[in-house]
Amino acid sequence: MLKKERQSFILHQVNLHNKVLSVDLSQQMAVSEDTIRRDLNEMAKQGKLIKAHGGALSKSFHLSIASDHVYALNSKKRIATKACRLIKDGMFVLTSGGTTIIELAKSLPPELTATFITVSLPAAYEYIHHPNIEVIFIGDKISKNSQISIGGSVVSRIKGIRADLCFLGTNAIDIKNGITDNDWEVVEVKKAMIESSDRIASLSITEKLNTAQRIKVCDLNCIHTLVTELDPEHETLQPYKATGIEII
Repeated sequence: MLKKERQSFILHQVNLHNKVLSVDLSQQMAVSEDTIRRDLNEMAKQGKLIKAHGGALSKSFHLSIASDHVYALNSKKRIATKACRLIKDGMFVLTSGGTTIIELAKSLPPELTATFITVSLPAAYEYIHHPNIEVIFIGDKISKNSQISIGGSVVSRIKGIRADLCFLGTNAIDIKNGITDNDWEVVEVKKAMIESSDRIASLSITEKLNTAQRIKVCDLNCIHTLVTELDPEHETLQPYKATGIEII
């Protein structure tokens, strides 16, 4: 694989999953980790990504809250609009982190009255500008990679909540592995959210379907609704629909 092709693949993966590991990229492209490290260093100098220990982070994910320069923004806006249909007045809603969750926060109808509980700093920033919703931010140690609160006290507080609905920002999802992620502490927070919610909605752009990361969040049968930018009858979604998940 040529250098240009490698770096194009790396950029796509880091924008898709927000974070990539050098060892995974090395295996996926069958090149040495030294080659990957050189690519990452070069791409970081060019401003295409953020070099991190053992891998890289998406630059678009770490731009300011007001920025529109996020990956697949139009698709995420469509998902957010569709996800809003699931929210009813009076609900207690748990939300994780991620750029799709931020778009959901921006898309909430102004007449909605509900309580939103989140661990995401950028999402909380958006919620507090809504005229009618109550906002509960569960804070502690902040993950710079994911921009959410993490740690044992966060997990404990979430377990003391009973939410009507949980929106999960999704890193990877497929039929066999369910929902997976690449950050252990983020996974622990998401697991607690799932346990504390009556209904779970996974928000995912199509490119994340049929992909898997190293750490399991939950089996596919733990979620009730899958929200993508596609029409629910699109052929890509039919294997998920066949499992009994609601597709919107």
